[in-house]
Amino acid sequence: MPLLSLLRRPAAEPGTAPAPGPGPGPGPDAVAGPPVWPGHPKGSTAYRKILAGLAFAGVATFAQLYSTQAVLPMMAAELRVTAAEAALTISLATVGLAVTVLPWSFLADRIGRVRAMMWGISAATVLGLLVPLASSFPMLLGLRMLEGAALGGIPAIAIAYLNEEVNKAHAAMAAGTYVAGTTLGGLAGRLLAGFVGELWGWRAAALAVSILAAVAAVLFVALVPQARGFTAAAASGFRGALRTLAGHGRNPRLLALYVQAFLLMGGFVAVYNYLGFRLSGEPFSLPATIISLIFLAYLSGTVSSRWAGGLTERFGRRTVLIAGTALMVAGLALTLTQLLALIMAGLLLFTAGFFAAHSVGAGWTGVIATTGRAQAASLYNLAYYLGSSVIGWAGGLVFQSLGWTALALTVIGLACTTAVITAVVHPARPAASG
Repeated sequence: MPLLSLLRRPAAEPGTAPAPGPGPGPGPDAVAGPPVWPGHPKGSTAYRKILAGLAFAGVATFAQLYSTQAVLPMMAAELRVTAAEAALTISLATVGLAVTVLPWSFLADRIGRVRAMMWGISAATVLGLLVPLASSFPMLLGLRMLEGAALGGIPAIAIAYLNEEVNKAHAAMAAGTYVAGTTLGGLAGRLLAGFVGELWGWRAAALAVSILAAVAAVLFVALVPQARGFTAAAASGFRGALRTLAGHGRNPRLLALYVQAFLLMGGFVAVYNYLGFRLSGEPFSLPATIISLIFLAYLSGTVSSRWAGGLTERFGRRTVLIAGTALMVAGLALTLTQLLALIMAGLLLFTAGFFAAHSVGAGWTGVIATTGRAQAASLYNLAYYLGSSVIGWAGGLVFQSLGWTALALTVIGLACTTAVITAVVHPARPAASG
């Protein structure tokens, strides 16, 4: 009878502990582990607060990081520098972020994700308020680099925090929602800078964006819940850190995502850095306020990043990432024309494709890496912002020497390379397994 009763007992649902049954209890050597935190389910109050809080963190981060992009032609004229030199205000900020994402990730392992993000946002906001006071171009570049270094505490930690706090079934959707928030931050900063800059100059534009970031930082602190899935890591020392990073570096699937981040983000920033210069010249001759409206194309990224998160559940991450890259290529091809309407339509497609691919790649790192997730996400962000710095600046050399067509074809080549790498390294598999 005991055997029959065991056979008749319904099986436990996945993720739940089996019901207690007859038989001997645990042996003297058995140790009960702590219950595994399943994560906040989609639709819960904490889930909504996490997404809202991280959305404001995205505003505070990306409004500041790219605040000068909308006024680059204005800065180049006032400071008497070239287009590529003006773009250094973007590239050096992203260099600062790139070189600090790993230190920030190890700090977050010790003090907690939320506290590390609070420190980073606060420091960046203070430095951002000092940018308009820069008395020389080198001082401006130095402040922008420090501002980027402070912001290094946000992007990778936010993804690690999401993977620890949100139920795994909804992690891809949550990551897509977070990336959508970052697009709104980047859009808000650029639009505000373009409007204010046209009226009062680039210094007033930088100040306005810093004030916006300060408000967003306060809302982030007020909304984001304390971590429940975080366990402080014991200090492993320099060798332990290298072992963690080396383990990620030997994983070809993670390496493919890092290459994707470097190439796609580099091409994306190059397009947005220098399209404004193209539109300010002949035959368009558009004013700064109108040029800043091109950043409304970011709204397509806001939609596509969330859309991509949902599509991964049906078609798998590999398929959605390649489709996003193909959409980038199609959109950029339209910008090769001389018709402003087609250029804007192409920019919408290009932006939507980029953020779809990025939201999949950023969230995928936390799935592939079962340990050292903050470091895996930090390496993704290191590649992402190094691409922004290096290719975003080098694209200016191509644009100045050979024109827009050469720059667009270069970025198309980078996107096609990414698609091939993704198709080869990530084998096709059922959608449920990603």
